Amino acid sequence: MVSHLVTTIRNVVGITGNVISLFLFLSPVPTFIRIWKKGSVEQFSPAPYLATLINCMVWVVYGLPMVHPNSTLVVTINGTGTAIEIVYLTFFLIYCHDKKKRVKVMLIVLVEIIFIAGVTALVLIIAHTTQRRSMVVGIIAILFNIMMYAAPLSVMKLVITTKSVEYMPFFLSLASFANGVAWTAYAFLPFDPFIAVPNGLGTLFSLAQLLLYATYYKSTKRIIAARQEAKMEMHLSEVVVNGDNKDPKKNPTAP
Repeated sequence: MVSHLVTTIRNVVGITGNVISLFLFLSPVPTFIRIWKKGSVEQFSPAPYLATLINCMVWVVYGLPMVHPNSTLVVTINGTGTAIEIVYLTFFLIYCHDKKKRVKVMLIVLVEIIFIAGVTALVLIIAHTTQRRSMVVGIIAILFNIMMYAAPLSVMKLVITTKSVEYMPFFLSLASFANGVAWTAYAFLPFDPFIAVPNGLGTLFSLAQLLLYATYYKSTKRIIAARQEAKMEMHLSEVVVNGDNKDPKKNPTAP
């Protein structure tokens, strides 16, 4: 009776985690709409999307029946995440005007795919029990899950330096926090250290991002307003100069 109740709660928490994870994967959509409208990736970093891609692929391997049985919810959401991240990175490559950065991103994606294929083949060939396979892939998954949550650290450094959260999407940070909380809870029903450890740390990383956002939100508004004002003044000065050039009385070359 108790085990049945725990299983039911675990499934409910897992489904909730899937929904939150889907929001996490979709949270960068506003960022890519902005990139599409401006026709440039600007200062946005591909690091979070590269880290999330390999993280999702590792968790798909972890959730396979021959590696860690009864992990359908882990496979479904991370398989979806893998597809979404590929779309994001394709979009990034299209609007990245730096040839070196494009080549670098493509090489990293290729290395990630080769790495996952190699890990999958070795684990299935060398490890002969699901317990051993779960342990090997689980340890790798912990490392990459931490990398996914820690990927925005470079953006956090930029935030502190510029006192602006313009290039640290709020919804991505919020979704990461909710995702970490949900999967940490899932990992305790029953206890799964390979899910609990990285998601517990991820919750802390995401909380730090939200605190930074709260700290620099007002200064970001001021910086953006000042930038827009400067553009308007520049535009007005150009209008005045062009107007003066068209005035026959002020144009010495006029007949």
